[in-house]
Amino acid sequence: MNLHASPPVLSWMSSLADATRLRILRLVERHELTVAELCAVLQMPQSTVSRHLKVLADDGWVAARPEATSRLYRMEVEDLDPAARRLWNLLREQASGLAVASQDDRRAASVLAERQTTSQAFFSTASGQWDRLRGDMFGERFDLLGLLGLLDPAWTVGDLGCGTGQIAAAIAPFVARVVAVESSRAMTRAARRRLADLDNVELRTGALEALPVEDRSLDAAVACLVLHHVADPPAVLREIARALRPGGRLLVVDMLPHDRTEYRQQMGHVWLGFEPDRTREWLSGAGLAGGRVVPLPPASQARGPALFAATAHVPMRSNGVETRAESPSGRRRNRWQRSHD
Repeated sequence: MNLHASPPVLSWMSSLADATRLRILRLVERHELTVAELCAVLQMPQSTVSRHLKVLADDGWVAARPEATSRLYRMEVEDLDPAARRLWNLLREQASGLAVASQDDRRAASVLAERQTTSQAFFSTASGQWDRLRGDMFGERFDLLGLLGLLDPAWTVGDLGCGTGQIAAAIAPFVARVVAVESSRAMTRAARRRLADLDNVELRTGALEALPVEDRSLDAAVACLVLHHVADPPAVLREIARALRPGGRLLVVDMLPHDRTEYRQQMGHVWLGFEPDRTREWLSGAGLAGGRVVPLPPASQARGPALFAATAHVPMRSNGVETRAESPSGRRRNRWQRSHD
């Protein structure tokens, strides 16, 4: 133990025994500012401001973080030593009484307004090409991928008719578990390769009409571009309803009615899209509530038919009784459960 060490308060008092440094602390307590911005507010040369900032930084009063080619300075009062915080609370009041304090405040407001003006000037000139600029910088529809963060991290989600596993791979980082179901063995092999490194994705082979999924085991389910491939969409929706928990949600993405009859031979389509009213009737008939069908805006480069997104949910229990209708397979243990007992 060094018995001759000076108490830190002496160093603090030394670093704050300057009116300019007090002015700087008043400013960076309220705003994160660059050296150039502080020069503009204090009306001092950069060398002078930098020298004062170094004294304050060495004594722990301010911290800096890099941003592009600049450094932004800030004082975080809550991070100060309690004794230093009490000292600053006393000196702040004195600094606010300086004759130049009100001028500092007005110039700081002007500096911050200039920041906003610079940003607005950019958007006023770039608004016509902003979507392209964002796409070049971050890729197409990164915003939609980011919206997956709204999913409940405790959920188990079914990707039903998962194909090559694209949706399952996108959802997996945001939820507890994904159950991906696919009937095509070729698609299943492709999905297995894509999903191999995702520990929370379980890939199962099975038909949508007899889902290999336990009753009431999914919090949400997605059926993307699959209903037009099945002979009996209402049966598939009843199976999905069986697999959803009370309150569980379903998202169906599929095609609106179209006249591309060649799809039957080229891609094995059974249905040439679906009318919104029919889709809502099928959702209701499956025991799902709140059926909603929303047409999706077409992508400029898309060559296929227009799409829709349909959503619905399993009603919660009412008076202790499940309010939704169960499919025949829901009134008994389904085939997958029996085979895995």
